Amino acid sequence: MSAITDPVADLLTRLRNASRAGHEQVEIPGSRLKLQVVKILAQEKFVRGYQFLSDGPQGTLRVFLKYGSKREPVLTQLQRVSRPGRRTYTAAQEIPRVQNGMGIAILSTSHGVLADRDCRRLNVGGEVLCYVW
Repeated sequence: MSAITDPVADLLTRLRNASRAGHEQVEIPGSRLKLQVVKILAQEKFVRGYQFLSDGPQGTLRVFLKYGSKREPVLTQLQRVSRPGRRTYTAAQEIPRVQNGMGIAILSTSHGVLADRDCRRLNVGGEVLCYVW
């Protein structure tokens, strides 16, 4: 098995695929960054919840997906912005509004991994990890 060079893109791809396939949950190899991204998705009500299982050297992150009343996925789009080959940074005043406020941008800042709303409140910018809507 080859090494994953972009763990956030792997997380988003696993969530996107499981959501489109209609799975109730998805298991992802754990890391602190992935845990923080999933925590934000849970706070913003894009997923039902998550568990961190500390089995093995890095642990496993179990994410419980959320669906609407007609079984349509709540996660309609997950878009990776900053990649290892092209990092994307933004100032606090220039944080984009995703889908006119219907989605969120997740940023890695000096205050940790935060949603765009929290970055504006704290007046901090950083690396734009992804857009979710």
